[in-house]
Amino acid sequence: MSKMKKVPLRKCAATGEMLPKKEMIRIVLPKEGEISVDLSGKKSGRGTYVSKSEEAVEKARKNRSIQSQLGTAVPDHIYDELLHAIRREALK
Repeated sequence: MSKMKKVPLRKCAATGEMLPKKEMIRIVLPKEGEISVDLSGKKSGRGTYVSKSEEAVEKARKNRSIQSQLGTAVPDHIYDELLHAIRREALK
């Protein structure tokens, strides 16, 4: 009998749906630093996830859901970075 490996799920800050961690991008707020996009998913700090879709990122921008999850203002360049990462992955 083969054991099924448990897929780690995370909740999208924008849509609220539970998705596999691999289908999400993490945004992290380190204790001493500024908010950043964590493509590795390994940076330390408080993190939240958003689906790898432009719609989810735009929804998060509009609803300020990442901002409320992390408890701090999210600069516009973070959303641009998220969109850029999603588009780059779509080209692969």
